[in-house]
Amino acid sequence: MFNAIPLMVVPFILYNLAMVGLMGSGGLPALHNDLFVLSMISGAIWSMSLGDLFIVVALVVLFFEILRATTSSRGSLVNHMLSMIVFIAFLVEFLLVQDAATQVFFILLTIALIDVIGGFAVSIRSAGRDVSIGL
Repeated sequence: MFNAIPLMVVPFILYNLAMVGLMGSGGLPALHNDLFVLSMISGAIWSMSLGDLFIVVALVVLFFEILRATTSSRGSLVNHMLSMIVFIAFLVEFLLVQDAATQVFFILLTIALIDVIGGFAVSIRSAGRDVSIGL
């Protein structure tokens, strides 16, 4: 049952928690807070903000979603439908909620779209290999 739940809901929930102010700094300014700063050997300073971390989490989640799409289990069709619903939720929130009109949210929306398209493409491709015709 848990296999059918799309993992892209995690970045969606995290962003919404930051948007309502549960991640500190009273809402969206929390996305720009540096989580850590590293001095590189070259002398440059590299930092990662909370918004950047959300994007990294979404990319890791996308990797696992694509891996899950390669299996043909009973929950995979439900997973694809729920992934489409998560993408639609991203799109509706992006279009209708003022605080969701940020670069970070748009990148998360794009990752959700790639999850939907990639999941369907991988499933269709692997399902074609599962069918064996004795010619």
